[in-house]
Amino acid sequence: MSEEATGLSPLDEEGIAAAVEEAKAAFAAAGSLDELKSARIAHSGDNAPISHANTLIRTLDPADKPKAGKLLGAARKEVQAALAQATARLEAEAEARMLSEERVDVTLPTRRAPKGARHPLTVLVEDVADFFVSMGWDIAEGPEVEHEWFNFDALNFGPDHPARQMQDTFYVQGIEHAGDADLTAVQGLVLRTHTSPVQSHSMLERGAPLYIACPGKVFRTDALDATHTPVFHQVEGLAVDKGLTMAHLKGTLDHFARAMFGPETKTRLRPSFFPFTEPSAEMDLWFPLKKGGPGWIEWGGCGMVNPEVLRNAGIDPEEYSGFAFGMGIERTLMLRHSIADMRDMVEGDVRFSLQFGTTGRGN
Repeated sequence: MSEEATGLSPLDEEGIAAAVEEAKAAFAAAGSLDELKSARIAHSGDNAPISHANTLIRTLDPADKPKAGKLLGAARKEVQAALAQATARLEAEAEARMLSEERVDVTLPTRRAPKGARHPLTVLVEDVADFFVSMGWDIAEGPEVEHEWFNFDALNFGPDHPARQMQDTFYVQGIEHAGDADLTAVQGLVLRTHTSPVQSHSMLERGAPLYIACPGKVFRTDALDATHTPVFHQVEGLAVDKGLTMAHLKGTLDHFARAMFGPETKTRLRPSFFPFTEPSAEMDLWFPLKKGGPGWIEWGGCGMVNPEVLRNAGIDPEEYSGFAFGMGIERTLMLRHSIADMRDMVEGDVRFSLQFGTTGRGN
């Protein structure tokens, strides 16, 4: 390549100086990194005048090559320094502009997608558990697929008790391997119809004295309607100790009722019958929001633990006595908030939960 083609000789001090100044001016004039890229290609790229002049050093006489190399080396170094300075300036300007343009005012209201809400039943179960823990009771849990003995026999349900019938209970058919033989059906498993089996487990495992509450999910073959659902929640309480009487039961229930429905709540007990308690009673609340006007409304069942139930759990009824009670969580929620249709609780519409102010609670 000839000097005429490039217009710049490797020995042309004035021309090289002018090329350097032109490059520096172009770099200084660049208003963005893209413009600087174009200026860099034009003034320091392979086709730039200084770059062409550098390739011509090999055509010079040996005596002139050192001078040309020194001249062009200094020029290229000066151009690179100007390019680095311009790059640093434009990058700083771009970062400052980005911080200014993309700044977010965290105090402004947002339009984020709404969060879900915790179901009020879940919150109520936790409130109930907190209440009993505050009294020094333990919270006990048990399996939802239960053996018939724990669900019925241990609780003094006779073999012909109506609750055992298929119209009330979900029976589960399990399977097990018998060596290399065919699979064999395992009978006697049910979806628990109440949380009382947890009491039997706890008495067998812990003995007496014992103070436990057992909130949990239970199953019955009810059709879903405004007041029934095949899957619902109960909380049962059990106290076993020396000298416990109906007075202790009544005091516990009064305290529990006031915690759930307010300090003005009144309660009463009506004689009833349950296989696992003797004597037994239905517990009523004085309910000012009752349909048709204020009046008494049933809340749950209770009574003194049947001595046979204590014996089944290995506890001597001559030494210990106990009381037990059970309430429906769904019923409690319906009474507290005047919910008319139980189906609203199971349809999964977040608007139902949002009205209880449970968004983010416990998250």
